[in-house]
Amino acid sequence: MINVLLGHIQEKVTLTNEDKERIKTFFIHKKLRKRQYLLQEGDICKHLTFVAKGLLRTYNVDSKGTEHMSIFGWEGWWVSDFASFLSGGKAVFNIDAIEDSELFLISRSNYEALMIDVPVMDRYFRILYQNSLVTKEQRLMSSITHTAEERYLLLAESNPQIIGRLPQNLVASYLGIAPETLSRIKKKLLSEK
Repeated sequence: MINVLLGHIQEKVTLTNEDKERIKTFFIHKKLRKRQYLLQEGDICKHLTFVAKGLLRTYNVDSKGTEHMSIFGWEGWWVSDFASFLSGGKAVFNIDAIEDSELFLISRSNYEALMIDVPVMDRYFRILYQNSLVTKEQRLMSSITHTAEERYLLLAESNPQIIGRLPQNLVASYLGIAPETLSRIKKKLLSEK
């Protein structure tokens, strides 16, 4: 499984065999069962987590008990409550498994040590953070400028493999719409084909 992580890193930066061996020592492997929490709101996020296999969700719950999806993390994605990870403050997100998952976790101290021991990893994470910022800006603009149907179509186009793996209520939450609205959108799109 560690080869999934190393392969993802090598998609962004070049690693020597020595780099690969050193990188392995900074991560711990963890399995998560479906519906099991990786992080709960109010706890401190102690790890950045790479998803080698499976599917996780990052979300928070408002005072009325409504879940609001932030991101989904599937194979090749990183998940965390990044503000909590960096500051040591309380997490505002919950992270749990939608499917049985295999993960690689790195602690804050190991993360800092990894940047020093394997300098190319600093560039790798910088690339990830830049991509993440762009993705979040695009999602924000989409929520402001697109209709619910357009947001669904964009999600289905950019992540078709994920749509089939997710329950409809989670897709609706991610899009910021009611499940009934999503049902109407899908029914309309099917009738137009």
